[in-house]
Amino acid sequence: MVDKACKNCKRIVESGSECPICKSEDLTTSWKGIVVVYDVESSKIADEADINSPGRYAIRVKS
Repeated sequence: MVDKACKNCKRIVESGSECPICKSEDLTTSWKGIVVVYDVESSKIADEADINSPGRYAIRVKS
């Protein structure tokens, strides 16, 4: 199964048709790159990308 990325928050969704973070159903298979965030509090990348929850996120998502 192909992973999908949410067009709103860029969270990578492994299964289902809804983003677990923002509850959006606007998912796409057209994305590139992965950022994995483990600790949101101490991550400068998470702060810069406005990521508030640990997980896998796409770097670029085609809209």
